[in-house]
Amino acid sequence: MNLRDRLDADLKAAMKSGDALRREVIRGVRGSIRNREIESGEELGDEAITRVIRSLVKQRADSIEQYTAAGRTDLADKETAERAVLEAYLPAAPDAAEVEAVVRAVIAEVGATQPKDMGRVMKPALDRLGAAADGKVVSQTVKRLLAES
Repeated sequence: MNLRDRLDADLKAAMKSGDALRREVIRGVRGSIRNREIESGEELGDEAITRVIRSLVKQRADSIEQYTAAGRTDLADKETAERAVLEAYLPAAPDAAEVEAVVRAVIAEVGATQPKDMGRVMKPALDRLGAAADGKVVSQTVKRLLAES
């Protein structure tokens, strides 16, 4: 079952069970996917849908941080619950050791030796790690390893 079909099935299940949070989050995801399809002019595949969901998770994380700083724990809790629903649709992210191993291999392959080579390392590393990888974690790992060189 592809991701789009899974979202549709989960929406129906949430509507039948009366799970308002899950229903609204999935509707929001479907709307974001539709908007991205309209922008691009083509139907999105699973990888592109995963990127859409990952951006929604990042938006929730930013909102949680801002609401917590402002003392609005009620809104932060709502965003946290929404983020948990969204994360269920993302593949498991590679752990830190796996990210470091891939980054080390790419650094060796491209011959990167200094921080200014970061751009040459990031794209191949992200391609190998796939859509599940968090670009921020990969970026931090690349910076740290190139600084050690």
